[in-house]
Amino acid sequence: MDKRAVREVIVVEGRYDKNTLSQVVDALILTTEGFGIFKDRERAALFRRLAEERGLIVLTDADGAGLVIRNHLKGILPPDRVKVAYIPEIPGVERRKRTPGREGKLGVEGMRPEVLLEALDRAGATWEDGPAARGPGAFTKAVLYDLGLTGTPGAGARRLALQRALGLPSAMSANALAQVLDRLTTPEEAARLLAELEG
Repeated sequence: MDKRAVREVIVVEGRYDKNTLSQVVDALILTTEGFGIFKDRERAALFRRLAEERGLIVLTDADGAGLVIRNHLKGILPPDRVKVAYIPEIPGVERRKRTPGREGKLGVEGMRPEVLLEALDRAGATWEDGPAARGPGAFTKAVLYDLGLTGTPGAGARRLALQRALGLPSAMSANALAQVLDRLTTPEEAARLLAELEG
């Protein structure tokens, strides 16, 4: 199945949801880390920024926890820049689990690809013919290394300075940073900004 490109940033609850969805769509997919979003101001600020710049789709599970997280996000994000995708309530157990969740429903990670695409379509996702970003994959590990953001002395400090300058959370892996940078800037713009920060 070919992945379809989505312009908006998609927010899901956890990494298993992200893994499942990333097999279906070409988009920036971020996680709330479950209820972690309630205390993570940096992550909330990033979501607000991305909602303003690209639009944001909230895709949470069809259970009570998903409802609470979804409502929280709708409350902290600009309402005109947020779309909500709903998955159906399907009884079952995800493959990686031995027993069903408290409510016995499949979450985002348990949905078939066509169900996820339909949920995004119903939410009004902006499907793109081309790549979903300025150049997905422009920020490869080699580019991050060349920019001094990984694998070099002081890389952590440079990465943190860049993240702060761009209004990004401080707790981001190099891979997560690369994905977000792909949506926000180009390697050339990042190099200029780093030069300014160090100058």
